[in-house]
Amino acid sequence: MTAEPINAVVTLPGEDFSRVALTPAAVELLAKLWEQHGPLMFHQSGGCCDGSSPMCYPAGEFITGDSDVLLGRFDVFGGTDPQPLEFWMSREQFNYWSHTHLTVDVVQGRGSGFSVEAPEGKRFLIRSTLMDWPA
Repeated sequence: MTAEPINAVVTLPGEDFSRVALTPAAVELLAKLWEQHGPLMFHQSGGCCDGSSPMCYPAGEFITGDSDVLLGRFDVFGGTDPQPLEFWMSREQFNYWSHTHLTVDVVQGRGSGFSVEAPEGKRFLIRSTLMDWPA
């Protein structure tokens, strides 16, 4: 039996659809990482190297600003004291990916040393699908 991805809470003004989701495998790894590091966040840049991989950081460790877009928020972590896991993307990258829905998944392999899952022998990656509604 395959569980469905969890969609993020909508955060972009004027939109009523989720732009980002987590697979069950991503939720499982994030729960483990949350226990180790506390609250987490994602940032998707358009940079080189692992630029196509979402980077997972302890919440607040990566400083966001006007050059970033909050694509979604997940309120499923933190146990009895739930705290949001936010998914951010650089505004420049959002301009390219504005017509896609992003799903964060997990695969075997070592990702970037800057992302907290790197020591686990797994890495997060984005699976994207074109949206059929206007963005």
